[in-house]
Amino acid sequence: MTVTAPKTREEWLKALDELPSSPEKIPAFYFAHSSPLMEMDIPDLPMGKNGALSHFLGDFGKVLVEKYKPKAIVVFSAHWDTDGTRLVTDYGDENPLYYDYYGFPGEFFEIKFKSHGDLNLANRIVDLYKKAGSIARTTTVSEHRGVDGLGKRSSGIDHGVFIPFRRMFGWEIDIPIVEVSIDSSYDPEEEWKIGQVLDELRSEGILLLSGGLSIHNLSDRTCFNETKAADIYKQFDRAVTQAVQVRDPQERKKVMFDLVNHKGFRASHPTAEHFVPIYVAGGAGGNGDTKVLAAIHGALTVAFGL
Repeated sequence: MTVTAPKTREEWLKALDELPSSPEKIPAFYFAHSSPLMEMDIPDLPMGKNGALSHFLGDFGKVLVEKYKPKAIVVFSAHWDTDGTRLVTDYGDENPLYYDYYGFPGEFFEIKFKSHGDLNLANRIVDLYKKAGSIARTTTVSEHRGVDGLGKRSSGIDHGVFIPFRRMFGWEIDIPIVEVSIDSSYDPEEEWKIGQVLDELRSEGILLLSGGLSIHNLSDRTCFNETKAADIYKQFDRAVTQAVQVRDPQERKKVMFDLVNHKGFRASHPTAEHFVPIYVAGGAGGNGDTKVLAAIHGALTVAFGL
């Protein structure tokens, strides 16, 4: 098996250029969504304002719009999980922002990203889940997601969406955005099913994005820096990069599911919410080929369903 791992801008631009321009189905993507630290210039942090991930996301978003001209974006975030019921945003004319982070300076709660939803698409997604036997419903602005970083009960698209989308699409976007929750069990099989249900949207010009990080251990910040990270993190990162490139779809699914048993999984993910969105994207594009678009340490981005 040939394994590719684009880490430099030249390499990831080549990978992005090789994505099909007019496929019958838009690929589904697992992408590295960074954190609010992307708004800060932190030396040696790939996820900082001037880090590799920030530059990649700018290139990534531009290619997605130019190649696929999506009618809408359906996004899953590591920061929104629900138990049993699939929730789908229906926020009306403008998606509010849920500042679901804490301990940051005041200006972080003034970050702007202007977008709108799509009621018809939200209802369609709910219907698809119900037909698949899942419990699903829409949620509105009046239904709070929780307490935000300012101590206020709030709702909206979370920072796992608006932080990377600012880099990908600018501060304002005309393409409708609908967010859907992942499953709080963090079970690969359940997350895979979530993606499978929406597979048909890919043939209707809908872009499916599932955001997280391939390494996420906040108790050991060295895990995010390839030159400082312990070898256990690097081993796990390599294992993920290899697993998603297995050619046979059924074997790929098996190897991907087995990643949660890798010796480096718990070190890399003390809690699994940032990793399991990869299974949502994998389920949505599980029957096609794959392509690693960026293998920035801890910040893998993969296209499924080519």
